[in-house]
Amino acid sequence: MTLPSDKIICSDEESFPASLLADSFDPIIVDPPHSPSQSAKLICGEAASVLKEKFPDNHFDLAVTSPPYDKLRNYGSSGFVFDFQEIARQIFRVLKPGGVLVWVVGDSVGKTGKSFTSFRQALYFKEIGFYAHDHMIYEKNTSSFPARRNGKRYTQIFENMFVLSKLTPPKTANLIFDKPNRWAGWINWGKKSHRNVEGELVAGKDIKPVPEFSPRNNIWRYNVGAGYGQKSKIAYRHPATFPEALVKDHILSWSNVGDTVLDPFVGSGTTVKVAKILGRNSVGIDANPDYIELAKLRLGEESIAENKLRVPRTDPVLAPKGKKHLGEFE
Repeated sequence: MTLPSDKIICSDEESFPASLLADSFDPIIVDPPHSPSQSAKLICGEAASVLKEKFPDNHFDLAVTSPPYDKLRNYGSSGFVFDFQEIARQIFRVLKPGGVLVWVVGDSVGKTGKSFTSFRQALYFKEIGFYAHDHMIYEKNTSSFPARRNGKRYTQIFENMFVLSKLTPPKTANLIFDKPNRWAGWINWGKKSHRNVEGELVAGKDIKPVPEFSPRNNIWRYNVGAGYGQKSKIAYRHPATFPEALVKDHILSWSNVGDTVLDPFVGSGTTVKVAKILGRNSVGIDANPDYIELAKLRLGEESIAENKLRVPRTDPVLAPKGKKHLGEFE
């Protein structure tokens, strides 16, 4: 059974009927779970104040955002104040226990070298009670400032993605299985083994067939620039957007349909747009009224850039028919 690849593979076990799995090991494809009943709210104001005044404790399942950092951009808001510590405390308060914050941030380079603002922020998140789940990398396919042949610094081509959860490991984790395996369907002879703390070799369970796809790594690469990171031309009225596909991957990974997603620096509205398409409720906050209007326009869009994606599946590890053992070369 071969099905179109421009859909998504749902992680819900009900999407994998036993009868279908018995007939084929191909993915079961479903349309993205869009529901017009999901709400998207946009609020103009300073993020910490808005969260403090309008939202109760333990309200959001996920927060995905890319804050302004190191004054690298003028976001058009006169008198804008970025009180990082207060915003961090408010995000912690409004997330549910186990709720995830994805903090996408980079560092500027000055006379004293890299600022490392991002790492100071990450350490503060730990200080106030966040669980440091992962330090992921957002790799870009290109850079506005490539290294010079006579320069001293390599091309800067990534940003940090700190994946943090409130108090405990994430309450939701739907890993994306889209890393193809060269030896799919093959099986090693024997059993897995490992050394214990005394150095003794301990036998494990039987080795399963190598699956067609495995969970991806924690370095995620995206195409950026007009027509790639965003399909919408109006999105580029904002000076610093992050790719729709990046937001989509995090929303799918750390939330479920019907959950509520926060972006306290909503900017061009990418997070609320993608959340709506994926069937999540969302709240976007921005201090600039022009960006709130831009985000409203984006909510009317019904497509996501780079929409081909394998989404997590929870069915047992299966091998294609006609499986072989590693070592059985013809």
